Amino acid sequence: MAKIKEDIKKKIDELVEILKEHNYYYYVLDEPKISDIEYDKMLKELIELETNNPQFLRNDSPSVRVGGQALSKFEQTRHIKPMLSLSNAFSKEDLMDFDKRVKDNLGTNNVSYVVELKIDGLSVALTYENGEFVLGATRGDGQVGEIITSNLKTVKSIPLKLKEDIDLTVRGEVFIPKTQFEKLNEIQEQNDDKIFANPRNAAAGSLRQLDPKIAAKRNLDIFVFNTINIEQNNINSHIKSLEYLSKLGFKINNETKKFDNMNAVYDYILYWQDNRANLGYEIDGMVVKVDDLNQREELSTTSKSPRWAIAYKFPAEQKVTIIKDIILQIGRTGKITPNAVFEPVRVAGSLVSKATLHNEDFIREKDIKINDKVVIEKAGDVIPAVVKVLVDQRDGSEIDFEMPSTCPECGGKTLREEGEAALKCINISCPAQIRRGIIHFVSKNAMDMDGLGESIVKQLLDNELIKDISDLYLLKDKKEELLSLERMGEKSVENMLNAIEKSKENELYRLIFGLGIDFIGSKASKLLEKNYENLDQIINASYDELIEIEEFGPKMAQSLVSFFKNPDNLELIERLKSFNLNISSKKQEANSNIFEGLKFVLTGTLNTLKRNDAKKIIEDNGGKTSSSLSKNTNLLLAGEKAGSKLKKAIELGVKVISEDEFMSIAKFSSLDEVMEFINN
Repeated sequence: MAKIKEDIKKKIDELVEILKEHNYYYYVLDEPKISDIEYDKMLKELIELETNNPQFLRNDSPSVRVGGQALSKFEQTRHIKPMLSLSNAFSKEDLMDFDKRVKDNLGTNNVSYVVELKIDGLSVALTYENGEFVLGATRGDGQVGEIITSNLKTVKSIPLKLKEDIDLTVRGEVFIPKTQFEKLNEIQEQNDDKIFANPRNAAAGSLRQLDPKIAAKRNLDIFVFNTINIEQNNINSHIKSLEYLSKLGFKINNETKKFDNMNAVYDYILYWQDNRANLGYEIDGMVVKVDDLNQREELSTTSKSPRWAIAYKFPAEQKVTIIKDIILQIGRTGKITPNAVFEPVRVAGSLVSKATLHNEDFIREKDIKINDKVVIEKAGDVIPAVVKVLVDQRDGSEIDFEMPSTCPECGGKTLREEGEAALKCINISCPAQIRRGIIHFVSKNAMDMDGLGESIVKQLLDNELIKDISDLYLLKDKKEELLSLERMGEKSVENMLNAIEKSKENELYRLIFGLGIDFIGSKASKLLEKNYENLDQIINASYDELIEIEEFGPKMAQSLVSFFKNPDNLELIERLKSFNLNISSKKQEANSNIFEGLKFVLTGTLNTLKRNDAKKIIEDNGGKTSSSLSKNTNLLLAGEKAGSKLKKAIELGVKVISEDEFMSIAKFSSLDEVMEFINN
């Protein structure tokens, strides 16, 4: 018996070593030595042996790549060194200024730079003890990150065991290749799940799944680009550290180059700015780093970024395509929005086939016609937009577009009020308005009914299970009908009904926002909750009362009063009340007045806070948030991919703070402390 067990262990060890070697050839070197069928056959044999003999399962077994047990939540870890963000450059002048600062601070012109592609993914830290991968974490706020070791083990280009038995922490960027991103979105679409806006979102979403098996299916990849504690290896340059990491088994980007002057750096940046579409993965810029590690030590860091590195951000990628059609979408308020349908084209990481044309004035101003060739880009690398029409390339096949005199959904009359840009359907019974209104009501920022996406709402309406938002609260009595619908299993129905029931406890502002009142957004809804004790007081508020509320304008006040004068709306609210929805203000005393009178602008991607959470902290402490930056702005809270607002803030002399700094000042005890921080 002992001999049999010994033979099994020997076979497992043999398969592990063979598969590890082929993993390295396939996923790191991109030079497969055997066919996928041969590899899969060996992996299947290994998994069967490990399943029947779990005592011989090794931590570095390739079988862990398929994902293990799901977690209930992510634990946190403090990074051994802060994972700082980088300052940004947008022009050659910015790079030259950086070069001058570096040389002035070092007191020498003898500086070399390493230039790397800025991979559009998610930064992670990988920790190895005695050569074994023991901990993987997200960047988080730079100081503390989430432990995602199980998910990172599914990334086949991350070595589970290094070629030397050393202690090491490295930093890398996990990404999803373009082809995998397209396949993933196809699957998401087939399953009626949310489409990922870009590969970065897909990579981040995959790594933050509690079930590693989901991450394993996403075919993520990684480039390792930095070491946290390389000093122990007597390596004194960044380029040499990358060579060493490659020898250990890490995947290093082969396009990384070393240059002795900033002009050569800039030429290399321009090359990739023009040729990034040829890569199999997305990049959104380049990173320039001082090569000499001793010089880096001398330059040191600020509280948020190293002085020895800078990120050059590419301008928004533009592509030419053709407008094949212009279709109309009716919103919850009856607004009719024209949307361009393009010949699909890849822009900034995803395939784009549509973009809003906003309104009739926008179409006239840009002189947009069907069959026009147009230049498009993604504003902020997210939202597709038409930049301009290539008028000189017209061939006579172009067709003028006219906004309709009747609603394309219900046939009702349309109206464009004087002074307004929007054309609206004025039939309050329009099916499209009802559908969009319900979709808005259940959305995350409103009543947050998870599981009730657009297609589910359409199914419920088509099958006459609901007619308006109040009917959602009657669905608990229609479980059998729900189960008969397509893609509605026992678990999904249960989750949906639980989310509907839970929504009854929501804050009052969510209900107000969910009603879809013209000009009453989430911020205005919060102002109403803050100034009134319950929904009845808001319903009875006069125009004169409402405009006394700071930041509550005449249009908002008039819209609110008109909405609550409509007997149909009042009847709907009475039905909602009958289901015991919360209609009282859950007013909480502000933590303090530490942000009293201060104006904040938020930009970029926050790592640990949702943007709405950051706004809530600001508003709860007496501050205000705005989407536009001016000399009257007190603080710019800048996350990753901060973009043009960051540059403008620097030009205006507005204080820029990181997410970490924001969380620190939110704990101050007085406005004086905050002002002292701003002025220093």
